[in-house]
Amino acid sequence: MRVKVCGMTNAAQVNQLDAMGVEFCGFIFYPKSPRYVLKHIPQAGIKKIKGKINKVGVFVNASPDEILQTVDSCGLYLVQLHGDEGPRACEKVSDYISVIKAFRLTEDDNILWKIKDYADVVDMFLFDTEGAGYGGTGKKFNWDALLNLNINKPFFLSGGIQPADVDALKAFSKNPVAKDLFAIDVNSRFETSPGVKDMAKVGNFVTEIKK
Repeated sequence: MRVKVCGMTNAAQVNQLDAMGVEFCGFIFYPKSPRYVLKHIPQAGIKKIKGKINKVGVFVNASPDEILQTVDSCGLYLVQLHGDEGPRACEKVSDYISVIKAFRLTEDDNILWKIKDYADVVDMFLFDTEGAGYGGTGKKFNWDALLNLNINKPFFLSGGIQPADVDALKAFSKNPVAKDLFAIDVNSRFETSPGVKDMAKVGNFVTEIKK
């Protein structure tokens, strides 16, 4: 099972993730986030980070021009759009780089309706928990809402995933919807403070989830 660790603010920790075999790391380019990466690492510093790990830039309602400039300046491999971006804006970005469109879900959402206009214009989806503002909530949404759906596009599962969730994630992965499960996305439940990961927790989780 692939893993994305989001909200990274420390280049040395990104290198540790790479050594662990983590496939994706997320850098948040949203100035209102407590994990806003440019407070900690300059663009040139992000570009210098090498390895097998895929660098994902997370943006909230940024213009396509700003996103693409940041992609070039930071050497990003993918873009995650985590705001209220419409299909046209997503398509402009996806003409240049692979795009993950995030959807923040509530109990009452018709998920297939929410995603239908994006299916042909982005490369992957990410399902997260709805909360105040645009950041992560540290809370799970009800994964059962996905169980009888045919997403028909690779997706990341996000939203308050924590070290104790390994068995639940493995059980979820046996459901038909998980044929499209591309990666698990973790963040705040693996931190000692915003943007600083507890690398022992991350390492144990990665070992267990990949067994």
